[in-house]
Amino acid sequence: MAIQIGDRIPEILGTDQNGNVIKSSDYKGKKLALYFYPKDNTPGCTAEACSLRDGYHELLAKGYAVVGVSKDTAESHQKFIEKYNLPFPLIADTDTKLNQLFGVWAEKNMMGRKYMGTLRTTFIINEDGIVERIIGPKEIKTGNHANQVLNLS
Repeated sequence: MAIQIGDRIPEILGTDQNGNVIKSSDYKGKKLALYFYPKDNTPGCTAEACSLRDGYHELLAKGYAVVGVSKDTAESHQKFIEKYNLPFPLIADTDTKLNQLFGVWAEKNMMGRKYMGTLRTTFIINEDGIVERIIGPKEIKTGNHANQVLNLS
């Protein structure tokens, strides 16, 4: 059963690009934008990450922390962070366990080819670790995502 609005997120979320364990308790007292994206260094994922980077100070000012999640490796995440100067951690969910727990690992279809992949989704989690809002794949505007998190668009 996928995590829904009103559910508490798990304590252990995963391991970031530097091998640090990311825990929900690390963000107690802050709102968390936990965003799932398909792949480092692709056009849509880069636009989304850069929007969150560009709006990062405003997000911080409004009490948000940001954590990204994809199935890419820690090494890939390190390069992505360096290339685009991303100020937030990226979880390397190489076994897709977190993707599956949040219900964003699903069958996709591109030009008739079916494959499993991440549905671009952002979970807005309150200061107590409860999911308050979900911005789904059809709603996300990658180039304006920071404003979506802030509820400005």
